[in-house]
Amino acid sequence: MTKATPAQIRKLAGLSQLTELALEARLADLRKAARARDATKAALAELAGPWPIPNAEVSLAAFARADLLYDRWVERRRSEMNLQLARQTAIWLEQRSSTALAFGRNDVLTKLTDQLRNQLLMQSKRS
Repeated sequence: MTKATPAQIRKLAGLSQLTELALEARLADLRKAARARDATKAALAELAGPWPIPNAEVSLAAFARADLLYDRWVERRRSEMNLQLARQTAIWLEQRSSTALAFGRNDVLTKLTDQLRNQLLMQSKRS
């Protein structure tokens, strides 16, 4: 087993801090992607709700036309939003993967740094 040196531990601690910053940045990106995706999901859910019933002054024919136009608009809007949601989900999945990788790197370096610190501590107790 190789002996740990204070210089090695300082280098690893510095790398660990860098991976911590990278992880924080990835987490922020993931949160941003999740918020955008959630907002689109909420907007899609709103489209599923009923639209307001007109007052008694509107004729049945005008209401039927307005209902048809509204249904067409909702279908176009839903189609656009589903495409947007698909793009946002792809970004979110990519960010989630990137965040997992950053987490793994940070975890490994943190554990390695702690392990070497403990090793150095044990070495100094033996001396």
